[in-house]
Amino acid sequence: MSGHDAGPATPYLRVDVARVRRNITTAAERAAAAGVALRPHAKTHKSPDIARLQLEAGAIGLTVATIGEAEVFVDHGVEDVFIAYPLWLSDQAARRVRDLAERADLAIGIDSVASARRAGRLLTGTGTAVLVEVDSGQHRTGAAPAEAGQVAAAAAEAGLPVRGVFTFPGHGYSPDAKASAAADEAAALAVAVASFRDAGLEPDVVSGGSTPTLAHTHTDAITEVRPGVYLFGDAQQWELDVVSPESIALTCRATVVSHAGGHLVLDSGSKALGADRAPYATGWGRLLDHPEARVVQLSEHHAVVDLGGTPLPELGSQVDVVPNHVCAAVNLADTLWADDGSALVPWPVAARGRNS
Repeated sequence: MSGHDAGPATPYLRVDVARVRRNITTAAERAAAAGVALRPHAKTHKSPDIARLQLEAGAIGLTVATIGEAEVFVDHGVEDVFIAYPLWLSDQAARRVRDLAERADLAIGIDSVASARRAGRLLTGTGTAVLVEVDSGQHRTGAAPAEAGQVAAAAAEAGLPVRGVFTFPGHGYSPDAKASAAADEAAALAVAVASFRDAGLEPDVVSGGSTPTLAHTHTDAITEVRPGVYLFGDAQQWELDVVSPESIALTCRATVVSHAGGHLVLDSGSKALGADRAPYATGWGRLLDHPEARVVQLSEHHAVVDLGGTPLPELGSQVDVVPNHVCAAVNLADTLWADDGSALVPWPVAARGRNS
């Protein structure tokens, strides 16, 4: 609870600088101790200021989801970027990728023979590398692991440097699936590596990882990890017992605007918190200083909170709300307000909205 607080108008996203630095350092040290590279996913924070902290702590480069995100980070001096997405390149998109490849070490994702051949026609000679995505159990995108070599061979025949293979164990976002999803990831990548070798190719990079599965990752099966949410935490990770509230580094500072109906009502609606709610989530968000509290109703500009019998904070006071999905919340904000204990410093969300 922050009481009456001077600062930007609420609702705004506040970053605890000490906590985010600690989370970044801890992950970097664990990756180094395990002998794997850390390439964090910057779609979570979209912030050049935070990217700088990650790279200074030992990250080898960044992961992004879109060409637009890559452009922002390369414009801010990041020299090694992987677009971990199975791009289907239009002529315009290819021109943007070619420009990026002139300014940074760039790799993109592919997951089919057709996309490999198309990328080859549009990107050969640019130095743009490719990684083949395989499905390790989320069933979203990715080739079957046994077909990874076929896709890689098509890319190589089309003249593209084939860097390796990657996956995302997204089905680990479930209370009882973190360890099993990490095992699925390792098994899928092992099959994919064997498929590469059957095709006469050797993957230099075997990439995986997510925040929920990070502690369970089979580091003997991969060469790099790509977590995103680990630096902030959010209510999903709290519910999954991946993070403790003491490590959550981003919250939405909100004002108590009403006690209507005996409820706590805040000004942090879905346009500040995002509207994500996973099947296992017990609310639309949580309060950092009230572990039992839940956001039980969410509108565009209202968050109704059940405090579980705790006395209501006074009207006009401010509280810290933990968004369910921090990536979605950040994409709604122009600025993150970095709190170092003495001042609030604006960190622009420079890659916000760069969805293509």
